[in-house]
Amino acid sequence: MWRCALPPLLRYPTVDELGARAAALVARHPRDARLRRIGTSRAGTPLWLLSVGHGSRQALVVAGPHANEPVGGGTVLRLAERALADPRLTVGADATWNLLLCLDPDGLRRNEGWLQGPYTLGRYFRNFFRPGFLEQPEWLPDGAAAAVLPETRALLDLQDELRPFFQCSLHGVDVGGGFVELTRELPGLAQRVAHSAARLGIPRELGPYDTLYWPRLGPAVYRIPPPRAGDLAAAITEAAVESTWFHPHRYGTVTAIVEAPMWGVAAVEDDSASPDRAAVLRTVSHTLRRDAGRLERLLARIRPRLLAAPDAAHLLAPVDDYLLVCPGLADAWDPDVADGARPLPPLGTAHLAALRIAGRRLALRTAGLLHQLVTGVGTDPDGALPELDGLVDEWCADYHDGCGARWIPVARQVEYQSRVVLAAFELAGRYAPACSRSGESGWGSEAAVPMHRE
Repeated sequence: MWRCALPPLLRYPTVDELGARAAALVARHPRDARLRRIGTSRAGTPLWLLSVGHGSRQALVVAGPHANEPVGGGTVLRLAERALADPRLTVGADATWNLLLCLDPDGLRRNEGWLQGPYTLGRYFRNFFRPGFLEQPEWLPDGAAAAVLPETRALLDLQDELRPFFQCSLHGVDVGGGFVELTRELPGLAQRVAHSAARLGIPRELGPYDTLYWPRLGPAVYRIPPPRAGDLAAAITEAAVESTWFHPHRYGTVTAIVEAPMWGVAAVEDDSASPDRAAVLRTVSHTLRRDAGRLERLLARIRPRLLAAPDAAHLLAPVDDYLLVCPGLADAWDPDVADGARPLPPLGTAHLAALRIAGRRLALRTAGLLHQLVTGVGTDPDGALPELDGLVDEWCADYHDGCGARWIPVARQVEYQSRVVLAAFELAGRYAPACSRSGESGWGSEAAVPMHRE
């Protein structure tokens, strides 16, 4: 029986460890595994593609599209091991697995302050990094032809080369539960997600805030709708942008976005009705406005000094993005402010829990980035650092004590995400259309992508 010589993943792999572990797999299985460079990041880091099998049908799995979501790196290594061990996944399916180790390696390096643990909410948010919306490589705000990021161009070229029947983008939810988003329905996936989640103790997110208006294909499985025109703020909050998820749609590709949580919250899979929906929404929206206001006032006070921090522009861009979207989200969720143009759908306990988590996430990420900026300057005459430490501690305690957020071991996150990918791969092989386009009404090569995605 084939056994993997690599040690099990107990912690998230770094960029260098991903490359080393992939190279070790190739050295052990040179006939069935290949490693090639498909591009280079903005900072000059190689973008490595690990391919397993020799089938004519191409599957593409993209890890690390968001810098702060490292679970995908462990998942692609696990999938490679599974594909090498089980010929049904390659020879039996006439498939080749193409595993992009990390789409944003520069961003992943910036998260190495927390990547190896210990895994606490405070450590995570104080070392959190995710680039501004315009620097996220899956987003195509001006269409594929105008994409300028080298990571984006490398992925687009790879999609055009492979024309995959199945594509999977691996994402991570910092606090909440697991869920899947699809560009085309895969009947039976919701049941398989439920089975894997139950076996591994992973909560399913039954009402993610960025899918509030999306068709639900089953519990914790959602379909991405066509885009709508809008300005930048609308695109960020309402997902009206084109993306690499739909770029290969012209080839008949079905894309699955698989989200796996780091800290699980049981309430996100509570499908009961809420008796105090309006009161909860008021609390969530008022809390987001209050917290954003505190951070905006703090930023206004210290911003001139922050420009001296190392990489100030890279850290301030996401700060400005988060503070930009907070007022609109708070108004959209507030029952006393909503203008009725787009009323909220029916919301149960799971939806309300997800909204509470999302509002808190925006504030914590902003505070964590500001903490890094102040620390990078080296001096703190305004006393901002103690204030930021207090906010991070207070809001992390709310996650832990108020929301019941509990850490899920890395190996369990990886196993859950791997099982969901394998289920989607099997179903995509069964239901993938033979034609180059789906033929479904209202579908083209564009997609709605939530840029504040978790």
